[in-house]
Amino acid sequence: MKSKSIHIELPSWLQKYLIDVPEFFVTREERMRFAIGLSRKNIEYGTGGPFAAAVFDDNNGKLIAVGVNLVTSAGLSIAHAEMIALMQAQLILGCFDLGGTGMPRCELVTTTAPCAMCLGAIPWSGIRSLVCGARDEDARIFGFDEGSKRTDWISELEIRGINVVCDVLQDEAAAVIKDYNSKGGVLYNGRCETK
Repeated sequence: MKSKSIHIELPSWLQKYLIDVPEFFVTREERMRFAIGLSRKNIEYGTGGPFAAAVFDDNNGKLIAVGVNLVTSAGLSIAHAEMIALMQAQLILGCFDLGGTGMPRCELVTTTAPCAMCLGAIPWSGIRSLVCGARDEDARIFGFDEGSKRTDWISELEIRGINVVCDVLQDEAAAVIKDYNSKGGVLYNGRCETK
């Protein structure tokens, strides 16, 4: 077996896109609208699925890190927007525990409620607040496999001290998934055939 290095390349358009964004996003709606914009650009540039996420300092709205879905471009099933945003935040802040001593109160804003994998990563990352746009069913209706999640996943996160806010600009976030589907976007669930 020959081992390979793991390297996830962020899309080149992303750095250019971030040049003109404000440093602070005061309201949750502003934060979600920013994430929705990222998901639209991800479709436009063909660099992944219709999902995006961003990590903010919940105290002042400062943008810390962003992530877009890179499953198809990176060829990695775990390259979901939330995972990319969390990894970026941890690298930028220099700590695997975003809830650790001296860390800002980190909020993850994601355009769609987290799938089972991303849901598992949220408490381990140290995130203190989660804001979701579209719902699970908004992704599932177009065939995305969101995995098995407990029906009480929100209260499970809240028990762990993670504040959860759902349905922020839900219709706008769901419209991106619908747009991706109508343009014939790749449905990248597991068990795909390779050529």
